[in-house]
Amino acid sequence: MVKVISTRPHDTSAYTQGLVWDGGRLYESAGLYQESSLRQVDPTTGEVRRRADLPPQYFAEGLARVGDRLVQLTWQEGVALVYRVSDFEKVGEHRYTGEGWGLCHDGARLVMSDGTDRLTFRDPETFEAVGEILVRMQGAPVDRLNELECVDGAIYANVYQTEDIVRIDPATGEVTALIDASGLLGAGDYQAGAEVLNGIAWMPETKHFLITGKRWPLMFEVELVPRP
Repeated sequence: MVKVISTRPHDTSAYTQGLVWDGGRLYESAGLYQESSLRQVDPTTGEVRRRADLPPQYFAEGLARVGDRLVQLTWQEGVALVYRVSDFEKVGEHRYTGEGWGLCHDGARLVMSDGTDRLTFRDPETFEAVGEILVRMQGAPVDRLNELECVDGAIYANVYQTEDIVRIDPATGEVTALIDASGLLGAGDYQAGAEVLNGIAWMPETKHFLITGKRWPLMFEVELVPRP
C-alpha cells in the first residue's frame, strides 16, 4: 500500500517514462514519437524549468543519472542518449539491441528493463552488458517490468499497465515485496486523459518516493508499505 504524504502538480503533456530525483532536482523523460523530451521539473510546482526535445524518430524511455550525465533510453531505436546534467547538452550515445524500457544506476552498474522478466546490468561508461537476472515471484516470472529505481541495494520496478510496484533482490531476481499503489488518481482524471502509472523516484532525504504517471495531473510523495 502507499501512504500519501503530499501532492504536487504535474504537466499533463508529459507522457512520463522515467523519473529521477537528485538532491532536490527532478528530471523526467517523456515519451511518444514526435513528442519525446528530457526535462528538469520544479518538484513543487511541476513547472518545466529546462527541456531538450528529441529528434522525431525517437521514443524516449527510462532515465538514470550517472555522475555529471543523464542517460536516456529509447524504446525500439536501440540508442541510449547521454546528456550533460548542467545544460542538457548531448555528449554521447550508446547502442544496444532489443527494447529499452526502464533504467536506474545502483552506484556501480546501470540496471535496464526491456518489458520482459529480464533485467540487464550494464557498464555505466560503455553500456556493455555485464550480467542479467530473471525476476520471479514465488517461482512465477514477473514480466512487463518498466520504470526502475535503484534504492539501498534493491531494485524497484513498476509493472506496466498495473498499479503494482515490486521490490527485487538484484542478486537473485526474487521479488521481496509487492506494493499496491492503486487509488492515487480518481476516475475523473483518467477520463480527462491520464493513463497508466509510470514514474517512480526515490527521495533519500525523506525516505519517500515520488510517483506519477503518463499525462497525470499530479505527482504523489508517498511512503511505500509492502502488501502482504
